[in-house]
Amino acid sequence: MRAGEPLILWDWTFAHLPDIGRRVEEHLVLTGIAVGLGFLIAFLLSLAIRQFPILYSPITWVGGVIYSIPSLALFALLIPFTGLSVTTAEIGLVGYTLLILVRNIVGGLRAVPADVRESAVGMGYSQWQMLWRIELPLALAVIIAGVRVAVVTTIGLVTVTAIIGQGGLGALIMQGIQQFFATPLVIGAVLSIVLAIVIDGLLVLLQRSVTPWTRTAN
Repeated sequence: MRAGEPLILWDWTFAHLPDIGRRVEEHLVLTGIAVGLGFLIAFLLSLAIRQFPILYSPITWVGGVIYSIPSLALFALLIPFTGLSVTTAEIGLVGYTLLILVRNIVGGLRAVPADVRESAVGMGYSQWQMLWRIELPLALAVIIAGVRVAVVTTIGLVTVTAIIGQGGLGALIMQGIQQFFATPLVIGAVLSIVLAIVIDGLLVLLQRSVTPWTRTAN
């Protein structure tokens, strides 16, 4: 940043609105793919754990190991195999969601009261009917809470994928750092925070709409 230069040059900002919009779109796409695939994998793993509880420890251990690897180190390990590609970015991003999502999905399913399950069995529900009609609806609040954490975490991590050329708002941050130019850096950082807050708020509204029984009475 040059001495005396304001944090944001509005002329530059308005002139680059299309590029900024494209970076926001890239950020949302990378986040959506990562959380979507992560949720699908985590859901299947959680179903396996539901059937075979002994799998919980090894699955969460592997997820914990992946989660503990710094993002730059993980991307560096993947580059020799998948290159500087979207695949490299998404493998890392998906991996970071698994521990969060598996824990919350399994936790939500396990939190269903035993007497509710017994009643469902007494009414002739099969295991799959119990899952879809009883357990998942009652576990939704916990599951969505996990999705919220995964989304916010992923939005932050997507900024790092700019290092391997995958765009997103991290590209603006990288541009600002490389050019010693504060405007794109500040815009990229602020918009990342705004995206996280807005999407988290939308998920809160979704959670309240699909789980009205969790609202506390005023």
